[in-house]
Amino acid sequence: MHKQKQNGYVDHTLWTPADNYKSLLKKFMDEGGYSTYEHLYNDSINNMEKFWNSVWDFCEIIGTKGTPPYIHNAQNVKEAAFFPNASLNYAENLLRRRDQTPAIISYTEKGHYKELTFAELYLLVAKAAAFLKEAGVKKEDRVAGYLPNIPETIIVMLAAASIGAIWSSCSPDFGAKGVTDRFGQIQPKILFTVDGYFYGGKTFDNISKISEICSSITSIEKVVVIPYTQAFPIPEIYSNFETVIEQRGETTLKFETLPFNHPLFIMYSSGTTGVPKCIIHGAGGSLIQHLKEHQLHCDIHANDRLFYFTTCGWMMWNWLVSGLASGATLILYDGNPIFPSAKKLFKIAEETKMTHFGTSAKYLDNLSKLKLKTKTNYKLDNLRMIMSTGSPLLAETFDYVYSSIKSDICLASISGGTDILSCFALGNPLRSVKRGELQCRGLGMKVEVFNDAGQSVIQEKGELVCTAPFPSRPLGFWNDSDGKKYHDAYYSVYENVWHHGDFVEITKDDGIIIYGRSDSVLNPGGIRIGTAEIYRQVEQIPEVLESLAVGQDWKGDIRIVLFVKLQPDINLDDNLANKIKQQIKVNTTPRHVPAKIIPVTDIPRTRNGKIVEVAVRKTIHNEAIKNLESIANPEVLTEYQNIPALQTD
Repeated sequence: MHKQKQNGYVDHTLWTPADNYKSLLKKFMDEGGYSTYEHLYNDSINNMEKFWNSVWDFCEIIGTKGTPPYIHNAQNVKEAAFFPNASLNYAENLLRRRDQTPAIISYTEKGHYKELTFAELYLLVAKAAAFLKEAGVKKEDRVAGYLPNIPETIIVMLAAASIGAIWSSCSPDFGAKGVTDRFGQIQPKILFTVDGYFYGGKTFDNISKISEICSSITSIEKVVVIPYTQAFPIPEIYSNFETVIEQRGETTLKFETLPFNHPLFIMYSSGTTGVPKCIIHGAGGSLIQHLKEHQLHCDIHANDRLFYFTTCGWMMWNWLVSGLASGATLILYDGNPIFPSAKKLFKIAEETKMTHFGTSAKYLDNLSKLKLKTKTNYKLDNLRMIMSTGSPLLAETFDYVYSSIKSDICLASISGGTDILSCFALGNPLRSVKRGELQCRGLGMKVEVFNDAGQSVIQEKGELVCTAPFPSRPLGFWNDSDGKKYHDAYYSVYENVWHHGDFVEITKDDGIIIYGRSDSVLNPGGIRIGTAEIYRQVEQIPEVLESLAVGQDWKGDIRIVLFVKLQPDINLDDNLANKIKQQIKVNTTPRHVPAKIIPVTDIPRTRNGKIVEVAVRKTIHNEAIKNLESIANPEVLTEYQNIPALQTD
């Protein structure tokens, strides 16, 4: 798998695309006269207006492009406006198909199955849009979804978008406070929710939380409940989704013609350092960016079958749904992906002839720990790409995917975020996959790495920045009239440069390695160390299930503290501690070796599955955490308080 060359260089190539594969990226390059991806990438950042104009045409965006210039104020990263004279409707682009091909195939943990054709989806969106209009929803009113990843969520989002309303959602596992922290800031007019939801073999009540939410958010005029579990009665004061929408008689849908930069989504920052920031994303920027990523980077064709394991509180849900604009069939799953069996999603992949399987790095890491093998058990002939995001994908997990899931596959580790509703680095159907690396920088995204002196560097670790504008840049933050919060979040570190907050490296082959978030970078003795560098080593050790590293202020310096969640019935003795330290020392540097290793029963994480180093660092320093609601399992933080071992050398 890793070829040793004569000069000592190890070739980490795991997969190389077939020479004759007819990808959409190759078609785009041929039509534009580009000989290599590097040629295209360089032109996409040096001639941005030409590039994005070509993407509009290639992806056949429905709308009016307007007159040039297609980028106004193009030298200003923060203020540039893409297609300032264009008009379109996001929902119209996603509902362009009206045939009997499946648009959505939906599974739940409880075994429920639902299929909607493109024609049926269009009809249901028309009914939902008519309901919203009758309820008095107008352009730029907010419509909120407190919903699981089910077809009805897509229906009401598209209905809101079709009339120019702004959609915002979070998953039903949020508590009432988490919902009010988010929706309370944007004051929605309509709230869609479910009676309850399923997870891990249990059914959870959602109805009991609605009255508390509505009493806190007085802007909510109507609540519509989807009888999802049918385990909890819907009070008469709320509307039943089946009654007010599915039984309506509307058959046609009028799409509002809107400016390219009309607000479409309000997303939320993780909120681990305070009340979540409300990030506004525009319709045109989200659409053209997703189309570019889907068609050129992920090679999603019409009739492909696109799956991403996500909740409606994660930006990957929005990214997934945009796949309808490419004519793809969406495959949804709601529930625990490894209950009652870790093989569940691969059974779905086989049944649906899935072409694109998206998930989190942590899910794949868990499968690796479980030693799950699917190569011989499931027929995945149609599967062309596995996508992973949420955290850096361990190099060893790359090996696992190719050895145990499928060898002929493009494994695309992708990275971007809620802030841009898209990716800075992602997959490429024309480039090889190298162990531990993201394949390339995104087209039209002038991604660079800045060192401590603010200089652009290659093959050095530093800050991920974007030094040119891009269309999915946020329109701003809600309730930020002077733009100060928005400026401070992304533009306060470097002048006229987007500062993303990832600690990364661009390799000599123009791949990307991500070492973690900048705010969790360790700094012992003034040396910057990404936490992912440590995790890559620790989580190779069979006794360790997960780990989390933070820096502790100690005697005028920083020392590394490593928390480990161990396999059941394994204790942390001196032998195991020394084994962990040796693994880190041999494969990184002595600076990476933790001063303290502490066993814990669990690792705190956000509701999107990301571990929260910042919250743990605050906890061990007895600092307040401003928004515990953003953490899925905040109760585990008590285990990190007042640890005697952290009070001694």
